[in-house]
Order: sequence, then structure tokens, then C-alpha cells
Amino acid sequence: MGNSPKPQEDRQCVERRGFCAEHFLPADGQSPRPHDAVAALLVHEDGRYIMQLRDSKPGIFYPGHWGCFGGAVEPGEAPLDALRRELREEIEFEMPGAFRFTQFDFDFTPLGYPKVYRIYFEVRVPDAAFKTLFLHEGQDVQAFRGEDLLVRRRVTPYDAFAVWMHMNRPRPSPAR
Repeated sequence: MGNSPKPQEDRQCVERRGFCAEHFLPADGQSPRPHDAVAALLVHEDGRYIMQLRDSKPGIFYPGHWGCFGGAVEPGEAPLDALRRELREEIEFEMPGAFRFTQFDFDFTPLGYPKVYRIYFEVRVPDAAFKTLFLHEGQDVQAFRGEDLLVRRRVTPYDAFAVWMHMNRPRPSPAR
């Protein structure tokens, strides 16, 4: 079942988070609108992924799921500048640097929306910086081993795929 917990775990998860099926329904008849976006694969110095537990409210994509920090790219804004802004706004993190990891392109034209992208950047986070993160958006911030995140947590599908890709990326062979 992928990221889905067992039925009794699901019930407990629902009770703990105040999560319900109605959270997937449009707020006030309005579905969230897709936008060009950026996301940070925040990698703790020990290799864990630092993730955000999204709010459990209608009107956002995947409420009550774990996901990457990031957000919409404003018109005229460069993707890296958008990521820097989002990390400041969401967790008061001053990004020291980032490496472009991958990009997903989504075609929403059959639904009357535009084509959009989601660019993932790898951002290394020292432990000292992790300990000072201050959450302004979402319900929680935690660091997870990749396997724990993908097997035991409810993760937004596109972010789960990006984490899986990052975990399984080719790495250079050690020098002999």
C-alpha cells in the first residue's frame, strides 16, 4: 500500500492530526491552483531528510502529509531566489547554497490550467542550523531517514518520488 499505514494506524493518524477526507475537497468550491514551484531536499549533515508536516486544512495540496519545504515562484522571480525566500519565510533558514537536483514538469492543460514545473534543490543543513529552525508554516518539522520517511509516513507523492530519486542517485566510486 505504499505510504499508507495499517487501518488502526491510519485511524490513530487521523485522530492525532485532526485529518479527515474532507481536507481533500476544494475549499469554498475552489481547488488549489497549480503554480511553478521550488522545493528543498533539506539534507541534515547525518543524511536524514528534514521535512514539513503540512497543515491539515482544506484548500492546499496534500494536507496533513509530510513534504519538502518550498513553494510558488512569483512572476519574474528566479527559482533559486524563490527557494531562498520560502526557506526564510517558512523556517527562518538562511540557505548557504543549493544544488539543482531535478525538475518535474506537470501538464494541467486538460484541466484548464497551465503547464507548471517543480524544481528540487539539494540543500545541506548543518546540525547547528537544524537546531535553530523556527517553524512558521505547517504543523511540524522533523528529520527522517529516507527509508522511514517513504515506508512509514504519509508523504506528498511528488516529494516522495524526489526523495526516492535522491536516495538512489548514482554516486561516484571512491578513489582507489
